[in-house]
Amino acid sequence: MTKKLEDMCCEAEEIHEELIKRVEKTMPDEEELYDLAELFKVFGDSTRIRILFVLFEAEVCVCDLAETLHMTQSAISHQLRILKQSKLVKSRREGKSVFYSLADDHVRSIIAGGREHIEEDR
Repeated sequence: MTKKLEDMCCEAEEIHEELIKRVEKTMPDEEELYDLAELFKVFGDSTRIRILFVLFEAEVCVCDLAETLHMTQSAISHQLRILKQSKLVKSRREGKSVFYSLADDHVRSIIAGGREHIEEDR
């Protein structure tokens, strides 16, 4: 259901100074807001979300991820690079294989919070 623009605006302009002051005290600086927006962009790709779900279950190598997700190793590696740059996954080398795992439990919490949000109205 789409609302008209007029329905979304105040009929009379009234500034609530106390509310504005409270918000200004807690608002993060621009750099932090930018970094947060960049982090959430990483979650905007379903392939990366699928990779994270695999990593919820186990530490795996690129070969296993590619097989599990029915994708090429090159495509998986590209997505892993983005996840690693965002500090959502970490890697370790064992012989000729590189194994990937979640960087920490925050990743699981972020996904769990997102799932809880989208399931509210289902």
